[in-house]
Amino acid sequence: MTHCHSWQLTEPFVISRGSMATSDVAIVELHEGNHVGRSETVGVLYRGETPETISRQIESVHAAIEAGAGREDLYQLLPAGGARNALDCALWDLEAKLTGVRTWQSAGMPRGGPVRTAVTIGIRPLSAYESAARRLADHPWIKIKVGHSEPVEAVRIVRHAAPNARLVVDPNQAWSIAELEAYAPAMAQLKVDLLEQPVSAGADDGLLGLNLPIPICADEAVNTIDELPHLIGRYQFINIKLDKTGGLTEALRLAHAARAQGLRLMVGCMTGGSLAMAPAMVLAQICEVVDLDGPVLQQEDWPGGIVYERGTMQPPWPAFWG
Repeated sequence: MTHCHSWQLTEPFVISRGSMATSDVAIVELHEGNHVGRSETVGVLYRGETPETISRQIESVHAAIEAGAGREDLYQLLPAGGARNALDCALWDLEAKLTGVRTWQSAGMPRGGPVRTAVTIGIRPLSAYESAARRLADHPWIKIKVGHSEPVEAVRIVRHAAPNARLVVDPNQAWSIAELEAYAPAMAQLKVDLLEQPVSAGADDGLLGLNLPIPICADEAVNTIDELPHLIGRYQFINIKLDKTGGLTEALRLAHAARAQGLRLMVGCMTGGSLAMAPAMVLAQICEVVDLDGPVLQQEDWPGGIVYERGTMQPPWPAFWG
């Protein structure tokens, strides 16, 4: 069963390529006997995915799923994206409920405990960054969305208001290589830990040979393991999002392959409620940087979902998912 839902955000979420007032998701339930496997997905908005297109894709493989198609079969049935993510994560949840083995254990994770997530400050007038940062000053990580306009000043304001937080700065491909080279030294002085996809994925050849004082993380430049060879020498981190990979199965495959190539790991999200974050929390167990703050940005969340306390996420298993 698939249906669509909209979560109202606490404020418009603004990044360099647009804004949103709601988080629109597709929700999937897979039934076997008395057990139900659940999932929630936003899809990849910049590739044109919506809950409606995701639902149509899922319906197109309904017969195969009913006939017993498993997670590995999804690779032949669907491309990477929201529909495959939804079915893959629902199958993980259903498997956990059928077997009694928690998903983090089935996934081979070394632990299944709490993780510390960044919480995001979206783009806003410079005068509004300070109050947003003060509300998060006791959080371990803050992620700052910036664009072309005065990004260093925005980060300086956040750093002043939250002197102890670790910072991720995310221009969402808004900068040129020249701007990156100009801004990076000042960002380093402000103790920024990570720059996430500062330049366009299509222009990242310019990252080759750059000696920057802050590591660079691929986001839009990576979807699945297929892009991995291109990332070597350009990026030091990759941001793995289950909506992009098409589920936890491919996300784990990509994570292990990336680590073998010397890349460091971040796990992120496209927004969404606790049911979207729960599978990503499995991968978060081996990631240096976690950005799974979707429910924090919403006015409401799932009953019994993940508990967030000053940036710490409590595991949702076994009662809620996995």
